[in-house]
Amino acid sequence: MGAKLGGGGGGSKFDLGQNSDINVTPFVDVMLVLLIIFMVAIPAATVSIKLDLPPAIPPPPGAKVKEPTLINIQQGGVLFIGEKPTTLDTLTGDLERELIANDEPSSGPDARVYIRADRTVRYGEFMAVMNNLQAGGYYQVALINEEL
Repeated sequence: MGAKLGGGGGGSKFDLGQNSDINVTPFVDVMLVLLIIFMVAIPAATVSIKLDLPPAIPPPPGAKVKEPTLINIQQGGVLFIGEKPTTLDTLTGDLERELIANDEPSSGPDARVYIRADRTVRYGEFMAVMNNLQAGGYYQVALINEEL
């Protein structure tokens, strides 16, 4: 906080005159308080989320790894189960037949479905597939992401 204490020319003894300098002390105080608030708040915002991930167990040497059954969604809502084309209406029936053919659990809590969607697929088409799978009893859905 600054004040002009010297008497200028022509004024009375108690006239302080105008101080045209910028007082930055309140600004610095506010900035230090904000800095402390952000320093306290940021570590609380970066708390990790606990995930239940299964342990990674490599297959025994020489064992053939079974490829998962994929649902491919292409542009325009074209669906494939593996390499076989299907439609949204027959998706759950075709998926169940494909899972049985691959000796995988076809229903219940152990049935896992993998979905790979083209980047041009609209969100509504993707959600239509997800809702159809959920209505068919498939609740464990894994999304396949491929790096470019």
